Amino acid sequence: MSTTESGRRSALPPESTGPAAGSADDEASDDYALTPVPEGARRSWLSVAVQRFGQVSSFQQFMVGAVLGYGMTFTDAVIAITVGSVMLEVITILMGVAGVKEGVSTSVLARWSGFGRKGSAAVGMLVALSLAGWFGVQNGVFAQGMHDLAGWAPVWVWAVVGGVSVTAVSVCGFTIMAWTAYLTVPAFLLLAGWSVADTLAGHSLRELLTGAPPGPVMSLAEGTTLVAGAFILGALMTPDMTRFNRRPSDVVKQTLLGVTLGEYVIGLTAVMLGHAARTADVVGIITTSSGLLGTLILTTAILKINDWNLYSSALAAVNSVDVLLGRRVGRRGVTLVIGVAGTALSAAGIVDDFAGFLETIGVLAPPVAGIIIAEYYVVRRYRADLERARRTGRSPEGIPDWLPLSLVCWAAGTLVGAYLDVGIPAINAVGAAFVLYAVAGRAMDSRRRGRARRTPLSDRTT
Repeated sequence: MSTTESGRRSALPPESTGPAAGSADDEASDDYALTPVPEGARRSWLSVAVQRFGQVSSFQQFMVGAVLGYGMTFTDAVIAITVGSVMLEVITILMGVAGVKEGVSTSVLARWSGFGRKGSAAVGMLVALSLAGWFGVQNGVFAQGMHDLAGWAPVWVWAVVGGVSVTAVSVCGFTIMAWTAYLTVPAFLLLAGWSVADTLAGHSLRELLTGAPPGPVMSLAEGTTLVAGAFILGALMTPDMTRFNRRPSDVVKQTLLGVTLGEYVIGLTAVMLGHAARTADVVGIITTSSGLLGTLILTTAILKINDWNLYSSALAAVNSVDVLLGRRVGRRGVTLVIGVAGTALSAAGIVDDFAGFLETIGVLAPPVAGIIIAEYYVVRRYRADLERARRTGRSPEGIPDWLPLSLVCWAAGTLVGAYLDVGIPAINAVGAAFVLYAVAGRAMDSRRRGRARRTPLSDRTT
C-alpha cells in the first residue's frame, strides 16, 4: 500500500476508528460510507463522468424543461437555464474538488467544513429526508407513466415495482450504478432524439422559438429557481460521487460537460416539446410519441437518477446515526430501509406536488453548500487538520459537536432565500450563507489569533 493510500484510508472520523470501523474488505463493500476512499478504490474519469451526466441529463431535467416551456417563452427559458446552470456549476466544482481531496461524502465532510459533528448529523438528516422525497417523486412519475401505458395495474403497483428495482441497484453500490449509467444514458439520449423528431414534426421552428408560452406565464425568477432547485441537491451531494475521482481536474471536466450539455441539450429540447405539445405533461409526450419503447427507456432514465437519490440519502443517514447514536450501521441496510420508505411515499402520491417540492428544497439546501464552501476555501479553520491527517494517517481531533456560526448562517441564508423579493431565491440563499460565514468566520479567526499573540508564552505552555 502506498503512503498516500495509507493516509487516505487512515484519516477517519474520530468515532470510526478502532474495531467498529471494520476491515478493509468491509469498508469496500460498504462503499466507504464513513471513511475516505483509498487511492486504490478510485475510479476512471469516465465511470464517474457518465454518472454525473446521467444525473443532469435525466428525466428529471426533461420534466423541468417541459414545465419551463409550458410557462415561458423560449428566450426566457434560455436565460433561466443559463443563470441556474452557472450557479450549479460553481457549486458543483467547488464541492466536488473538496470531495476528491478528502475522499469522503458530503455529510462526513461537513464535520470539518463548518458544522461540527452533530451539526453534520443535522445536515445528514435534511439530505436524507429530502432525497428520500426525491426518490418518491421520481418513482411516482415512473408509476404514473406505466399505468397510463398498461392500465391493468394500479399506480401503486407500478410504484412498488419501480421502487424495488431502484433499491436493488442502489444496495449493490457504486460499481453496479456505474454499469447502469453505461446502459441508461445512451438509451435516454436516443429517446430524447426520437421524441423531438416525432413531436416537432410539422411545427415551425420559428414559431417554437418566438411564440408565447401555451400555459400560465412563469416569471424569470420562478423559472430560475425551478432550474436551480431541480439539481441543487445534486450539486450539494457532489462529494458523494467525486470522492471516487482521482484528481480535481476530473471534477472540472465532468461538471462542465455534464451540467452544460445536460441542462442545455435536454432542458431546451424539453422546452420546445412543451411548446409544441402545449402541455407540461412530459410523461404523456414521451408515451404518446414513442409508445412502449419510449416508456421502457423512460423507466431506465428514471432509474439512473433515482439510484443516486437513494444512494446519497443512505450515506447521509449513516453519518447521522453514527454521530447521534454512536452506532456504525451498514449502508446497504440503510439503503433498503429508505428505499421502502420512499416507495411508500411515491405510492401515496407525493409526485402531485413536484413544483412545490422543488421550490422548498431550492431555499433549504443552498445555504448548506454556501457554508461548506466558505469554511473549506475561505475560513479554512480545519484545513490544516485535514491536511495533517492525510500526511500522518491520524484522524483530526478536537472537532466540536456544534459550531453555532454555521447554524446562524444556515438560518439566515434560508430566510434570505425565502423572503427577499429581489433576485433569485436559490442564489440569494447560497450567497447570503457564503458571505455571512466567510466574513464572520474570518473575523472570529483573526480575533483568536490576536488573543493567542497577546497571551504570554508561559501561560500557553502551562
